[in-house]
Amino acid sequence: MGKERAPRRLSDGEAGASLRGLHTSARKLNLLARAIRGKDAAEALAVLGFSPRRVARDVRKTLQSAIANAENNHQLDVDRLYVKEATVGRAFVLKRFHTRGRGRSARVEKHYAHLMLVVGERPQEGS
Repeated sequence: MGKERAPRRLSDGEAGASLRGLHTSARKLNLLARAIRGKDAAEALAVLGFSPRRVARDVRKTLQSAIANAENNHQLDVDRLYVKEATVGRAFVLKRFHTRGRGRSARVEKHYAHLMLVVGERPQEGS
């Protein structure tokens, strides 16, 4: 009874985590995603830990979640994990107005973004 389970979107050696509706622009978030893309998981956590950007804390928590998913749900080796994909997308935009002098108003846009992280297991060397 009920719906059939959806097929897994990632391959067997991958695990992911997503963060949706993050209060920052996709352009700012993509700077952090570019900094960690392709790096080992431990190195990416270190980069995010020392980043001065406000959203680095949220990206770091998402990466830790992806690593935990890989370890607990898919039995992947944590020491061989690396950031395979770091995808950033635009989300909704809240439109607000600020009142200005002489009866005028100015539009203010508050941007939001989505983040999708995929960690993969590097193939073993020497096999």
